[in-house]
Amino acid sequence: MITILGQVMLYVNNQEESLEFWTQKAGFSVISEVDDGQGMKWFEIAPTNDSQTRIVLHNKEVVAKMSPGVNLGTPSLLFFSDNLDQLYKDFQDKNITVGEIVDVPEGRVFNFTDNEENYFAVVEKK
Repeated sequence: MITILGQVMLYVNNQEESLEFWTQKAGFSVISEVDDGQGMKWFEIAPTNDSQTRIVLHNKEVVAKMSPGVNLGTPSLLFFSDNLDQLYKDFQDKNITVGEIVDVPEGRVFNFTDNEENYFAVVEKK
């Protein structure tokens, strides 16, 4: 029986730049860093150390060579926030591209892009 989604693999072109975006701009923490010494390296990140789901930044080119059948597309991620207005302002202040805050049935939401122009969304959980 599956009990939780543990990790989301995010395949990126530049791991160092993506790590900087997610930690310095989006406020995530590095949970672990793995380097097998043979070209495979990844960073496990999360918004908090006790987050149940984490993002793993993998090198897209390395993964494509090692596992040609893997879908390297960017997953559609929806993050939750308990203070959407403050997060929106923080993202703007850090020059993150953000869309307008809009109302949807789940609450208020906005989109943002990472350093590689992948789109993600944040919704305010009530």
